[in-house]
Amino acid sequence: QRRAAEEALGINVTVARALQELLKGSLGPRGTVKMLVSEAGEVRMSKSGGVILREMRLQHPTASLVAQAAVAMGDTAGDGVISVVLLVGEMLRRAELHVSEGVHPRLIVEGLEAAKEEAISCLDELWEDQENSIMRKVARTSLGTKLCPLLAEGLTELVVEAVMAISHRREPVDLRLVGLVEMRQELDTALVKGLVLEHGARHPGMSRRVEDAFILGLNVPLELVRPRDKASCFYKDVEERESFEKAERRTVQERVDKILTLKREVCGPSGKGFVVVNQKGIDPLALEALAREGVVALRRTKRRDMERLPLACGGQTVSSVLDLTADILGHAGLVYQQTMGERTYTFIE
Repeated sequence: QRRAAEEALGINVTVARALQELLKGSLGPRGTVKMLVSEAGEVRMSKSGGVILREMRLQHPTASLVAQAAVAMGDTAGDGVISVVLLVGEMLRRAELHVSEGVHPRLIVEGLEAAKEEAISCLDELWEDQENSIMRKVARTSLGTKLCPLLAEGLTELVVEAVMAISHRREPVDLRLVGLVEMRQELDTALVKGLVLEHGARHPGMSRRVEDAFILGLNVPLELVRPRDKASCFYKDVEERESFEKAERRTVQERVDKILTLKREVCGPSGKGFVVVNQKGIDPLALEALAREGVVALRRTKRRDMERLPLACGGQTVSSVLDLTADILGHAGLVYQQTMGERTYTFIE
């Protein structure tokens, strides 16, 4: 029975080391590219550990387990797939040597747990870096495995600045707060410490650049909304129809008037800007009324951008205009629009 266990251990170690030997050449910025050929004859070139492991058909349970752990690391952290495979293979090789010398596997597992705690404590000490030099090295190494050296070097500083803008010491970083916007232009990649909306103001009279602006986040329709249920309205003559239309229009106008009242209270004669970012729609008449007062209004903003807006500018997004106060407003130093190709983007910094 002991001999069978030793044979099984040897097979598992051999499988892990075979996977290690296969991927070690692709580690790091100078790693080699592997050519993958599918059963249909399709050829694919890659040195990404995640791509290679997903394309391989592993039959042995140990190889599948190591591959799943490595791919999970890539999905969670975005990198480190090959490093996990190499680390597992090396630990199993060393463990096999100790087992052959008579050390019980339980003691080896306890030793690995103690080594893990020590490694984590060392990382915490190394991470206390005022100039972020270690972060830059980590980012440069990680980007170098996916991009050409020139591009990786240019993106290193931007990546570190983006992470530091949303990170808090000793707290997990929510990478959903970092958005990637492709503008389809031959321009250098830039970091915007704020928010980029993939649309602009819909009224030609609204300003394209506002400095020192208050930001009002709304989830309120400033337009006539069709009822969800089927409903019919009958009228006897033209006057009665016009009275219905005025009543409907009055509801939207009252909401616009409350917004303008808040704008006059907080801005006054100071000349500060006022920007409305609405998740719902704004009809042309409401846009005209807001433009006359110097308000920049953005409509039909995406939900994920509305969630990021309070985090970037402060304040909060409201679903009613009944009790608008200055406490719910955010602030931005600069809001401007820029047209690239056929699309207009709004930058809130």
